[in-house]
Amino acid sequence: MGHTIQGKQVGNIGFGLMGLTWRPTPISDEQAFSTVKAALDSGCNYFNGGEFYGPPTNNSLTLLKKYYEKYPEDEAKVLLNIKGCLKPNFVIDASTEGVKASVEHSVSLIGGKGRIHQFEPARKDKNLEIEEIVKNLQEQVDAGNVGGISLSEVSAETIRRAAKVGKIESVEIELSLWETTPLEKGVIQTCGELGIPVLAYSPLGRGMLTGQIKSFDDIPEGDYRRTVPRFQPGAFENNLRLVEEVKKLAAKKGCTPGQIAINWVVALGKRPGMPPIIPIPGASSPERAKENAVEIELTEEDLVEIERIVNEFKPVGTRYDEHGMSMMDF
Repeated sequence: MGHTIQGKQVGNIGFGLMGLTWRPTPISDEQAFSTVKAALDSGCNYFNGGEFYGPPTNNSLTLLKKYYEKYPEDEAKVLLNIKGCLKPNFVIDASTEGVKASVEHSVSLIGGKGRIHQFEPARKDKNLEIEEIVKNLQEQVDAGNVGGISLSEVSAETIRRAAKVGKIESVEIELSLWETTPLEKGVIQTCGELGIPVLAYSPLGRGMLTGQIKSFDDIPEGDYRRTVPRFQPGAFENNLRLVEEVKKLAAKKGCTPGQIAINWVVALGKRPGMPPIIPIPGASSPERAKENAVEIELTEEDLVEIERIVNEFKPVGTRYDEHGMSMMDF
């Protein structure tokens, strides 16, 4: 099973590139390449990356350029979604000039037009109406620089307005067992009505739902999660209760907590009225990429239990710091 997007067959589970390059301690190209290869070999060929996921010499685009040089036969397998339009100090510029500069820079980094199938501003530019943003993105599609338009972290109303003036290829949104706001605010349902696929980032709750992080001290120095309110002491202990409940279900199913979390997102996309929902977990090792790619069947009984867990163990703390939350469209 899977989905057809832009005429390309993609798996039920995608792959997030951020952790390969945006990290305190870089990993070797050899390790990154083997991880990408493992994801592809496991059917996770819907890739999501960023122009700013690391320095200009080592980000999602430069990594893929080197990977394609080593494995040219794999380029045709990938459907690539890229975020851009982010200026210093996390300021979004989706103006005509801002979009053009970001797209052209991204194209130069990956080494050629057309390799970026979908392009999206990392967040909605609050200085512009969405109709103008879509127009600016469409200019780059018409120029052949990118294949289509995507949006990231936008409200249901914004999606509806955007879809009236251009074809929206996908909407990227954070969605997981500890981030269900897109369901509560109708974002996912709106995508279902309009037939827009959803890319669900952080389906593992930034690693929390793997069960591997047991205390704040488990987060490495320099890791951005140390600034995230949900990981702070006090909030952390409360949020760990949700993870413990997921671990109990995983033990019954004979799988990992992370596999429960990822496959819950997949299961959402199979419900009536829902769009294709493709989780894009990240990984920095082949072993973790393969683990994340495993599809397990969640029964109705399992889904009822998961709903109980989600309702009873609401996370404490916001998912970004104050500035990060201010960039959201809802």
